[in-house]
Amino acid sequence: MARVSVKVHPRGRRAAITGKLGDAWKLTLTAPPVDGKANEECVRFFAEFAGVARSHVRILSGATGRFKLIEIDGVGQDQLEQRLNAATK
Repeated sequence: MARVSVKVHPRGRRAAITGKLGDAWKLTLTAPPVDGKANEECVRFFAEFAGVARSHVRILSGATGRFKLIEIDGVGQDQLEQRLNAATK
């Protein structure tokens, strides 16, 4: 199980990890922050990114804000950190 902190930027051109802001990763999403659409895209993005089912990805905190704590089952913390670092290079 891995946990990652993200700062979400909705209404971007494409969904991608765009860098790091302190301890949080910057995540740009295409969905607007309306009716939970950005949260749905956030879960979908991390499920695909980590190679797990969407049911293994949960938003632990920050469902109504830009800063979110995401928990992903089925992937280790080190493995997720490596993928995040590789995505920003």
